[in-house]
Amino acid sequence: MSQYTKQEIEQMGYKEAPDSYFTGKAWLKTYVTPDQDTNAVISDVLFEPGARNHWHTHGSNQILLVREGTCYYQEEGKPVQKFKAGSVINILPGIKHWHGASPDAVMVHTAIGINTEKGIVNWLEPVSDENYKNAGEII
Repeated sequence: MSQYTKQEIEQMGYKEAPDSYFTGKAWLKTYVTPDQDTNAVISDVLFEPGARNHWHTHGSNQILLVREGTCYYQEEGKPVQKFKAGSVINILPGIKHWHGASPDAVMVHTAIGINTEKGIVNWLEPVSDENYKNAGEII
C-alpha cells in the first residue's frame, strides 16, 4: 500500500481534516458541496494508517467507495468489518457508525452524501482504541 508525505498529500489537493472529528490524521478533498441546486456532498477522504473518524450519523444515506487500502467500518452493535479497495458501503440514514484505515496502510474512500437537506453529519464520541482493534474478516 502507498504511504504519502504531507507534501504529496497537499499536492494531490487534500486539506487537513478537523482534529475534533478524527483520531489520527485524515485529509479531505471536496468535489461537490450542497447548494440550492445540488443536494449532495462528494469528497475524498485520505486516512493515514490507524486514523479513523468519530462515531457519527447522517440524515440520509452515505455511500463510501473504497479506493485504496482497507476500510475498517462498524455500525453500532455490530462487529468491525474490513472492506478492501473496490468495495462499496451504503450506510442508511440514522445508522451510528465509524470508518477508518487499517493500522498499517493508508486508506482512501470517496464519501457521497445524498439528500443533504436532511442533514449532512451528526458527530458523536471518539472510537476507543479497544473497539478499533476488534476488526473482523475482509468482505
